[in-house]
Amino acid sequence: MHRREGETRRHLVRLRDDSGSVSVETVIVFPVVLLLIFGAVQAGLYYYGRTTALVAAQQGVQASRVENGSATAGAAAARNFLAGPSSLLHNVTVTPSRDPVSTTITVAGTIPTLLPGFTFTVTQTATGTVERVTTRTAGGAG
Repeated sequence: MHRREGETRRHLVRLRDDSGSVSVETVIVFPVVLLLIFGAVQAGLYYYGRTTALVAAQQGVQASRVENGSATAGAAAARNFLAGPSSLLHNVTVTPSRDPVSTTITVAGTIPTLLPGFTFTVTQTATGTVERVTTRTAGGAG
């Protein structure tokens, strides 16, 4: 009788054993952790891409706003900045605009993605006033 009772207890203990639960928890948690890590890196890439596009647009405005500057010169300055080693933007478009009072450069491009199936586009615009030479008029304030 004691032998049968001991076998039953061992059988019940075996049924309540948690030895495989760690593997199951790892299989469930690991993809979530990876997704969070990749999402954080992707957010950093997005921020860096936005900053790069903004600096390129500002460089273009600086070249375009000088007295003898042009919208074409501004676009060339922005493209020149984006051709450098620090740029990670792809499929870049630079749109210049200049009138007698102000100049605007818009830079748009896509950033690399770590998350499959997503495309992230960044667009940044910089605007500045056009420099102009003024002369004093007779009788004007001194």
